[in-house]
Amino acid sequence: MIVVTINKEKYRYDIHAIFKSFFPEEEINVYIKGTRDDKSDEGKISADIFVGDDEGYMDMTLVSADGSIKHERKECLTRAEVEKRLNPDVALSTSGENDSAIVPRNVLKKLIYVLLSEETGKQLPWGNLTGIRPTGIPMNMMNEGKSDEEIAAFMKSVYYVSDEKIDLGIEIARRELDILKDIDYKDGYSMYIGIPFCPTTCLYCSFTSYPIFSFRDKVDRYLDCIEKELDYVAEAFKDKKLNTIYVGGGTPTTLEPEQMDRLLTMVEDKLDLSNLKELTVESGRPDSITVNKLRAMKKHNVTRISVNPQTMRDKTLKFIGRQHTVAQLIDAYNMARAEGFDNINMDIILGLPGETEDDVRYTMEEIMKLDPDDLTVHSLAIKRASRLREWIEQNGLSTINNTESMMEIAREYADKMNLKPYYLYRQKNMAGNYENTGYAREGAAGIYNILIMEEVQSIVALGAGTVTKRVYVDETTGERTGRIERCDNVKDIDLYMDKIDEMIDRKRKLFGDEK
Repeated sequence: MIVVTINKEKYRYDIHAIFKSFFPEEEINVYIKGTRDDKSDEGKISADIFVGDDEGYMDMTLVSADGSIKHERKECLTRAEVEKRLNPDVALSTSGENDSAIVPRNVLKKLIYVLLSEETGKQLPWGNLTGIRPTGIPMNMMNEGKSDEEIAAFMKSVYYVSDEKIDLGIEIARRELDILKDIDYKDGYSMYIGIPFCPTTCLYCSFTSYPIFSFRDKVDRYLDCIEKELDYVAEAFKDKKLNTIYVGGGTPTTLEPEQMDRLLTMVEDKLDLSNLKELTVESGRPDSITVNKLRAMKKHNVTRISVNPQTMRDKTLKFIGRQHTVAQLIDAYNMARAEGFDNINMDIILGLPGETEDDVRYTMEEIMKLDPDDLTVHSLAIKRASRLREWIEQNGLSTINNTESMMEIAREYADKMNLKPYYLYRQKNMAGNYENTGYAREGAAGIYNILIMEEVQSIVALGAGTVTKRVYVDETTGERTGRIERCDNVKDIDLYMDKIDEMIDRKRKLFGDEK
């Protein structure tokens, strides 16, 4: 248990995230000063932080388990000075190297990082970065005309990012900019269609998903509601260009072949697809893939699918609740190739319970035999709503082993398959404080993956538990303004279907001035 006391609510997420990165096995409690009446959770390590963004300094006192005390104070800009000197929405992240180094949030994060690094002897690969989109920093700086050397110096001095991660971030940012160079941000949009059904719920999953065997009699009504949302999009966005569609879940291939055909027919009939660059169906679970479903997708010109192993060890698959074998995965993959799919993604997860570097190497050897066009390497994220979190609480975090060596094994094999990194994101509570990286061969990168991560284009999301995102652009220049707004669909399937008109009204309000 680690107890942190702060004088104001602001930056609470960042404080918790950095402490958790250094002490992943500990429960971190962050209290506002004066609100902690019950002190029964007294920690073996405690910290008192003064957030002085009005006064112009940050102050932290750290009391170690042995009673020793570390103290540090750093000057920063005041909030008033930030408002005068910088755009505050940008100032707290990337723009203007000298000023960004001393804005309150960055100074606070540096202060915490330095003291915790000294306390633990650890250097984190992504330093004190707490956001999920670290490649946004080099991408923005490239757009400002900064050199690689300037970007690297900034990321190291402000965020303490390692050289390896800096190089990776710069490489991916440059590739993302090239892939997105023809995307229309002003008049274009993308679409996500959520199919929240799965054969079973995996141990590590916290996404909106429901067991198909219990909901099969509701799928057609669910598709009726998707159709109503499509009708709204067809009218509201008739003068816009649809660039990408991603059908995700859940597991979209839990739909029967005729239901898949119906969904994709609705998309074709209702929307203008003349500007479509990519149509992805995340097939995902091999035990849900059949030849007739593949043919339904091929009939409607699906350009990209996923056939996801997560691991090529049957023992681990069974443990995490995948309910399929490696042999079934190989059969499903070969079936997709036989049906003419030439852009197949595969996902793996590093750090699954009990797996070692040898297991990762074996998984990559077996994947290399299949030769996918796109590989996404995930670091296991311990999500609050997953069954994995409960399992770890019972068995200890030491059962989860994700190392830089595992990441390097995956990188080496991706390179052997001529797959280059093209997008990257991070999640809360990732094992080892690492990242998720997508690798693809030339021309096979998932465009939607970049768009959703970098938040550079509006995405209209249909289905239960999905989130629509509007990225505002200047109507004259077409440049993004930095303003992003969201609206969500409720997660519960029955409530989504009962309130479908309300879900559409939420989008109508969000895009109220779209013509």
